[in-house]
Amino acid sequence: MIKVVNTLRVKKGKVNEVAALFSKAKSVHTFNGFVFMEVLIKENTEEYDELQVCTTWEDHASFEVWRESRETRKAHESQDKQEKENNLILGSEISTFEIFVQHHPA
Repeated sequence: MIKVVNTLRVKKGKVNEVAALFSKAKSVHTFNGFVFMEVLIKENTEEYDELQVCTTWEDHASFEVWRESRETRKAHESQDKQEKENNLILGSEISTFEIFVQHHPA
């Protein structure tokens, strides 16, 4: 499995507004290989707020199918337009991680 983390730098005081955009399930939840999503808000930041959108996938191939999908391009096109209009998101960085081990409750 892999975890993909999209780290968003957000204007100070606007993180809850941006996080709300992820509160309802989107098309990503319907793709084969999608396991789950978490949205994390970093605490105690000074210059800007930080939000991490973390998705877990069965494998790289499943993530790439979603990434290249028409739905994704369409969603990001409207998101890019909104970002330019509102300028709430200052920047973003995507990182991928191999999930080496997970521990679950006994």
